[in-house]
Amino acid sequence: MSMRILIVNDDGILAPGIRVLEKAARALSKDVWIVAPETEQSAASHSLTLHEPLRIRRISARRYAVDGTPTDCVYLAFNKILADCKPDLVLSGVNRGSNIGEDVTYSGTIAAAMEATLLGAPAIAFSQDYTDAARVKWATSAKWVPKVVRESLKAGWPEGVLLNVNFPDIAPSAVRGLRVGKQGRHEAADMFEERVDPRGRTYYWVGMADRGNERGAAGTDLRALHEGYVAITPLHLDLTHRSSVTALRKSLG
Repeated sequence: MSMRILIVNDDGILAPGIRVLEKAARALSKDVWIVAPETEQSAASHSLTLHEPLRIRRISARRYAVDGTPTDCVYLAFNKILADCKPDLVLSGVNRGSNIGEDVTYSGTIAAAMEATLLGAPAIAFSQDYTDAARVKWATSAKWVPKVVRESLKAGWPEGVLLNVNFPDIAPSAVRGLRVGKQGRHEAADMFEERVDPRGRTYYWVGMADRGNERGAAGTDLRALHEGYVAITPLHLDLTHRSSVTALRKSLG
């Protein structure tokens, strides 16, 4: 029996990255379903729509669009679209742009994998780094997604953990291999631009700063990507800082 794979993203149902992921998934299984947002939901994080109705649009066989967030898509896929036979694996992406360091707290791509993990399915989030928006190296993702999925499933990972995978901005043949590391931290930067509209009023674009070519600390996702590796980071949904629990128990009783 074929493994049932659910594909979701945060760039929207028409994004090029989801086509890359779908093709890779079909090389792994005949039972592939796509449930993705109608429009781009980048930086939606793990938001769930509570105060507006959600609508599902069937595009074709096993392909649906939801007018909500990536989390909404996974939630409706599990509880409505695929309620009778839930996915065995959830793949999110391939996102246009990396999701490394503290980016994971904002990312809708990561959030979709988080929701799947909460619902009991193994999940992997994929992102493709780029420096030139007109020349995103989707071929790198296309070549390496199947290998990452196969190797990860073979190795396995614990419940409550999702895998965050980032592909470097280099040609497929130049990739040096897979490297597992911890979540890094970007250098501090003012992530906005201040501009003035034609009426003389100031406005801001958030997330517009160029972080430059960051190396990141050794052993992190930033360093792996910088050095030309596919960066793989296991992320744990339990956010408890356990050593602080012990220390605070002593101090606070």
